Amino acid sequence: MARSRTSKRLLLATALLALPPVWTLWTWKRSGPLVMPGTVLIKKGATVDQIADQLEKEGVIRSASLLKLWARARHLKLIRGEYTFDSQASLSDVANKLRRGEIHFTNIVIPYAAHAWTVQSRLKEFVPEDIFWKLWKSPNLAATAGFPDAPTLEGLVAPATYRVHHAMEPEEIFLSMVEAFHRTVLPTLADGELPPYQTLIMASLAEKETNLPEELPIVAGVYARRLRMGMRLQCDPTSQYARWLTGDLRFTAPMREDIARFHPFNTYIVAGVPPTPIAIPSPAAIEAAKHPAPGSELYFVATGTGGHRFARTLAEHNRNVALYRLEIARQKKEKT
Repeated sequence: MARSRTSKRLLLATALLALPPVWTLWTWKRSGPLVMPGTVLIKKGATVDQIADQLEKEGVIRSASLLKLWARARHLKLIRGEYTFDSQASLSDVANKLRRGEIHFTNIVIPYAAHAWTVQSRLKEFVPEDIFWKLWKSPNLAATAGFPDAPTLEGLVAPATYRVHHAMEPEEIFLSMVEAFHRTVLPTLADGELPPYQTLIMASLAEKETNLPEELPIVAGVYARRLRMGMRLQCDPTSQYARWLTGDLRFTAPMREDIARFHPFNTYIVAGVPPTPIAIPSPAAIEAAKHPAPGSELYFVATGTGGHRFARTLAEHNRNVALYRLEIARQKKEKT
């Protein structure tokens, strides 16, 4: 009888000793409290304890204490970033994602021909608008790109796909873009007819004037000849750009008031190239600006059906303008 009581006490004691590990394992593996997928940002300088408390507070895990114990036992070092967790993710799932540094990235595409407002729009979820425009005028970032005297970063952002996350600082995102420019675009600007920054400006004008790669050297040739002769470039996209800089963000074709507006970027009014590029030029546009097509054409106008007609004389150009207007009138008539 005494032996039986001893055995029962021993069994009970063993069961009681086993309860904490069993409870811990159950807590570790059970479904988490998240009803819907959630996101947590691990910012620079955040400690394991702070993140564990944050995860519990935001309803991602049930036990911050258990995560802290696990992290200390494994000497966990957090990798800063944006982490997404599935609904009902277990504490084990959460811990392992942090251990592996499975950061959620968003791909941001900055294409050829993009200008400041395009870049700002694509980064708006990651860079507040006021900070964007402050960084856009940063001399330090311009210097990193390779042009310390550039007044803005227009044209100094490399066209590429950037992997960003919400835990990144705006300065980091900008730095990645101008460093990419310095690495991939800046070397291509050498050995042209003009200094590198002017080459970049001229390439941006050609980029915005035509969508046809085969026309880029011809357009660049027209501008190069005009520049050498002291003629005004009369580039329509610069008058648009001048309008946008005044705060009028209608993304429409240039109007008479745009062409007549006195502004440093309006090449209908001001001689020479504008103060900065007006967009991101493609490699083909940069090559065209470095090696413009030879010839005697000084004018061009759209055909209305794609591409442009080029002319050597003003009289020939005026005839081409008349053809363009006839084509536009024909298209309007077809629509009515």
